Amino acid sequence: MTEQTPITGGVHTELEHDSAIKHVTGRAEYTDDIPEPAGTLHAWLGLSQVAHGQIRSMDLSAVEAAPGVIGVLTARDIPGVNDVSPTGRHDEPLLAESLVEFWGQPVFAVIAESRDQARRAAELARIDYEVLPHVLDAEAAIAADYPHVTPNLTLQRGDPGPALAQAPHRVTAQMRVGGQDHMYLESHIAFAIPGEDDEVLVHSSTQHPSEAQHMVAHVLGVPSNAVTVNVRRMGGGFGGKESQMNLFCAIAALAAKRWNRPVKIRPDRDQDMIATGKRHDFVIDYDLGFDEDGRMLAVDGVFAARCGWTSDLSGPVTDRALFHADNAYFYPDVRLTSRPMKTNTVSNTAFRGFGGPQGVVVAERMMEEIAYRLGKDPLDVRKANFYGAAGRDITPYHQTVEDNIIARLVEDLETSSDYRARCQAVIDFNAKGGVLRRGIALTPVKFGISFTATHYNQAGALLHVYNDGSIHLNHGGTEMGQGLNTKVAQIVADAFQVDIDRIRITRTTTEKVPNTSATAASSGSDLNGMAALDACNQIKARLVEFAAEFWQVAPDAVRFTSNHVQVGDHLVPFAELIGQAYRARVHLSAAGFYKTPKIHWDRATGKGRPFYYYAYGAACCEVTIDTLSGEYQIERADILHDVGRSLNPALDRGQVEGAFIQGMGWLTFEELWWDDQGRLRTHAPSTYKIPLASDRPRVFNVALADWSENREMTIKRSKAVGEPPFMLGVAVLEALSMAVASVADYRHCPRLDAPATPERVLMAVERLRGAS
Repeated sequence: MTEQTPITGGVHTELEHDSAIKHVTGRAEYTDDIPEPAGTLHAWLGLSQVAHGQIRSMDLSAVEAAPGVIGVLTARDIPGVNDVSPTGRHDEPLLAESLVEFWGQPVFAVIAESRDQARRAAELARIDYEVLPHVLDAEAAIAADYPHVTPNLTLQRGDPGPALAQAPHRVTAQMRVGGQDHMYLESHIAFAIPGEDDEVLVHSSTQHPSEAQHMVAHVLGVPSNAVTVNVRRMGGGFGGKESQMNLFCAIAALAAKRWNRPVKIRPDRDQDMIATGKRHDFVIDYDLGFDEDGRMLAVDGVFAARCGWTSDLSGPVTDRALFHADNAYFYPDVRLTSRPMKTNTVSNTAFRGFGGPQGVVVAERMMEEIAYRLGKDPLDVRKANFYGAAGRDITPYHQTVEDNIIARLVEDLETSSDYRARCQAVIDFNAKGGVLRRGIALTPVKFGISFTATHYNQAGALLHVYNDGSIHLNHGGTEMGQGLNTKVAQIVADAFQVDIDRIRITRTTTEKVPNTSATAASSGSDLNGMAALDACNQIKARLVEFAAEFWQVAPDAVRFTSNHVQVGDHLVPFAELIGQAYRARVHLSAAGFYKTPKIHWDRATGKGRPFYYYAYGAACCEVTIDTLSGEYQIERADILHDVGRSLNPALDRGQVEGAFIQGMGWLTFEELWWDDQGRLRTHAPSTYKIPLASDRPRVFNVALADWSENREMTIKRSKAVGEPPFMLGVAVLEALSMAVASVADYRHCPRLDAPATPERVLMAVERLRGAS
């Protein structure tokens, strides 16, 4: 038997993103690049100019008379249901009827021959409001007795009251954690083309095509089978295009059917930021008790979130904040309560981590509180509180941590980053006094993987093998730059043992794979990869049966290998076998399906197994601050992250690097600010700062834990990578905290709120100097 050349592009190998060259050369096609048919119209939103008020009158005559305007849509023009709420609470009207509840709420849409004409015409509206009182943040909402946008959640194990009362040490404090704008490169966009009868085709940049399909159908008053949503790729999403695209898809489809012409809507960056949701900001009150060794004895925490004017996804987001408020630590007695507060601001929504980062950062703050109170190295306190063996392995939601590798992972990073020696060097540097101060921190991450809404943990795929041996795959996931299509193609190539250039993955479309879940919760590869593998296995089983019968061998003598199929003593080229199977009328198409096993969750009792497994990571960061200005530089970051058996190490490292930088930005200088009238003032890159290339750590070391393997039966024993490394950025905040603490000889916890902007760092320095 001749030696065969291994296939190119199988799993566990480094392969570039399938669109990488297109991305950097500008040849990747996005929704706005689709050629516009003759007669295409353009839509623009008319937004409210008060944070809370009743519409007394609305004069749109000047808008309708403006050059190029074809018509104006208001709530009265909706033939179906005026609602695009993603969770079925029916609390989010597409267009305001009589009440507006945040500055920037869509009230009408202008449809014109050009985008510029629609935009200019929208400014001509005359709307008279009866202005009502408004609240803009969670604390004000609580004080004003505003309601929760969704029922709150309490997670409890044991009784923290007595344990706190008896604890040798106790700290009660508050932390504010800011929000974050998604700042995807491609803004929201939808392009609707009317079809026959009640049909409409919508091209969009959405992470959740099936939800967009259902929302458009509800608004139009038609069944879902009349609506097709296509997504080729997104220019970034980060959760911001999970539910927020419903608005734009519905407006484009509504206008397209109304005037029977194609309609495109693409807001500019200002309107995109004003009208769409962001990461939830939180105010967290925590009460913790601990012993002389720094071990946590009890914690009681209340997590109040600014949710905005509707529920959107705030229920599951605030739930997940509680799920991750333990991070990697065991709390013997614990009670965690959410308060998802209604406010007169845009409805906050999904964002990478989905509430988890806000929980993790508070867990790390509590470890920091213990360390400064007892005069210990924060890393030693963290290690003392890690989840451990039986008796110290139950989460606040009563799931057993069965795959705990955090101690080994942190130990490896502690050694490879030379943490102990560098920490002493930082202390020695600060002891000299001076304007510049340094800080270093090593923080862990434990992140649960699965949608907490159990029914979302399913996926489908449609696979065709053509009679020339080429393979066509469609799955329910969406590509937003993360490399999902590349990984799924690698899975298919590995299953058939063919080169990856035989695989073509086409746009995500609701007409091929129905009822898909959002590409979110870090589940894209887990779910869609397994569904694709199921489809592969169905076709392989048919091919094995055919080959065994045709060559008169036992089925176990048929094996797929390096672009061939070994059938007993016969080595048959893959394409040749496919051609023979086709002529023998073997079915060469399959619909694959997967649902995540083992998971269950009872929200009413706060108990269950919401997560299939956990992904782990750790980061060691060193910073320098200027105590006269509060400005700082991130000197070095060392990261070790757990992705199980990586499907594609190159893509996974890229995800880790990008997530860290995005998490660092959230906790340092990305600041959202509303004025007293409720207007978002940080609504463009000119006023909202995201990390630049110059803000990256001067030394940036990223490694994957190559010894890790998922103990659960995930796709090729890999682990999710999209969200978990986002929380590695917490190490930057903790390092800044140490640098600030040095001005008072580390006697006080600086209690830096996030984002730790230079102004906040400077104020913390001055506060500690005044206290020393």
